[in-house]
Amino acid sequence: MSATKATTTVNKMARRVPHLMTLADLSVSQIDALILHARHLKYRGSWLERPNSLDPRASEARVLPSLSLQHKTIALLFSKRSTRTRLSAETATTQLGGRALFLGKDDIQLGVNESVRDSAMVISGMCEGIFARVGDHSEIEELAQYSRVPVVNALSSLWHPMQVLADLLTLCERRDFLKDPSIVERDRKWTLTHSLNALRPLTVAYVGDSANVLHDMLVSYPRLGHQLRVASPEDARYRAPKAVWDRVVALGCDKNIFWTKDPREAVHGADVVVTDTWISMGQEAEKEQRLKDFEGYQVTEQLCREGGANPNWKFLHCLPRKPHEVDDAVCFRSYPTPSSPNPYPHKLHRVDNVTSQVFYGPRSLVWREADNRKWTTMAVFDQLFGRWMLRGRPAISKRSHPLRDGGDMQNVIETLDKILKEPQISPQPE
Repeated sequence: MSATKATTTVNKMARRVPHLMTLADLSVSQIDALILHARHLKYRGSWLERPNSLDPRASEARVLPSLSLQHKTIALLFSKRSTRTRLSAETATTQLGGRALFLGKDDIQLGVNESVRDSAMVISGMCEGIFARVGDHSEIEELAQYSRVPVVNALSSLWHPMQVLADLLTLCERRDFLKDPSIVERDRKWTLTHSLNALRPLTVAYVGDSANVLHDMLVSYPRLGHQLRVASPEDARYRAPKAVWDRVVALGCDKNIFWTKDPREAVHGADVVVTDTWISMGQEAEKEQRLKDFEGYQVTEQLCREGGANPNWKFLHCLPRKPHEVDDAVCFRSYPTPSSPNPYPHKLHRVDNVTSQVFYGPRSLVWREADNRKWTTMAVFDQLFGRWMLRGRPAISKRSHPLRDGGDMQNVIETLDKILKEPQISPQPE
């Protein structure tokens, strides 16, 4: 092969539009780089929320984190309603200097008079990025296939990478989950100097339906050195579909996954307990059967105590949650005095009941988890939509195989060597 043709092949690879469908498409290095970047953006952007903060770091942080989306429009293509996904996308785009254009299912012709392919061609011709929340995963795959700009999966039937990135950032912010908690005291800017590598090996339990959030956990947590213990009914519809499990096996993640039908067995030794909705949008007709099948799967203090979870276990939920998924009981009491056992019976005060409450109790990390959706979304938007790159050593996938792009074996070796020597790949649009 001539040098000119080899260079053309490499350039063709460099111009490939980057997409994010699932964390299975990313290497551990790239996931770690995204989390570190999200922590950096959070540190730099926090002064916007607290401009009068007395924190000595505030003066150092008062610099806009990035304006990589300046004069750019990001299409938010949502066929399903959302709170956190939409809020995080719109606020992230604004802080990066861009404009978010919300396209709901009733706003455009997609699915009515226009195909996914045609919509992808039109939207990518006018916008600089597409953030899509769809139904069946095949829809976002088709969007990515025909889009001329990066497409990021906001949620599909199979995967939810944005949620798992936020969960990982939340775990990184817990001192008790670090290998060396003293790093916080030693380094005043600790939020900028360590990421996933600083986490000690964790046991993460997932109790509930095998849905998109769990699927991205299956292809990421084991690769990061954590053990994943899953509890779901034995029915095949509550287990990972073949398309997901094939990716799990291909990445070697199955060796660090334990699957059972007993939720108590799943939470044994757990540092973190995670659950998700048992009844996703579109499954409302199955509600009665699903509630019956998941009887006994509600995350409670009693379940985790009987199962032998770590005494200091923490709780995650992507939201919105329903009472049957996690104990959210609220304890009320009045304040008696010596002269009156109950002087104000009509004034009841909400207090924490740490023996029974989970969702609103001290174990719950759900609000920080929800807040972090903004910062991980901003990190993804900054890198993919703003810069057309993902930091870190890339995963070698079928989508970017130099041999299939017309090269010979020598070209394969030269191309892979080039990739491994460059810590960042920054493809530019055609």
